Amino acid sequence: MRITEICPWTKEWIDRYVVEEVYLKNIFHDQLLTIDHIGSTSIPTIGFAKPIIDILIVVREIENVDEYNGKMVEYGYNPRGENGISGRRYFTKGIEKRTHHIHIYQEGNENIKKHLVFKNYLLQHHEDAKGYGQLKVQLASQFAENHHQYQDGKQTFVNKLLEKAIAWHNNNTISGK
Repeated sequence: MRITEICPWTKEWIDRYVVEEVYLKNIFHDQLLTIDHIGSTSIPTIGFAKPIIDILIVVREIENVDEYNGKMVEYGYNPRGENGISGRRYFTKGIEKRTHHIHIYQEGNENIKKHLVFKNYLLQHHEDAKGYGQLKVQLASQFAENHHQYQDGKQTFVNKLLEKAIAWHNNNTISGK
């Protein structure tokens, strides 16, 4: 059983991303277009997060990612295929205690923008970031032993934040900010 653990934000998470970025660039070098640290561990003002580093990779051809599964397994990753999201390749690292989630999309996939806009919004809107961090703490204390209830509990909040983030992004794009 996976326990939902929430920890105070730490710079170590950025350092762990940087280390992983080097390995992932070496694995996907032929396909990789961009790589970004996303998710709560990439947002210092969030205050609290699960200690799992989320990484977004954008590639030329999503179908070619499957050819790298063997290298990812050698490096400790578990290939999970699309894992419920069409057009994605998803990898987890760590069995009992997860340490990394890799989300890979082909250039142009709409989910790339969602991930990056959400992160950028929270980096600019500290109160919303703090509110999200506090919600994580609350839900983890309620549902520490039920990861699905924890996820379900935050989904409505995340959906509303994503709507705000997209509106903010679109407004800034239109006004040229």
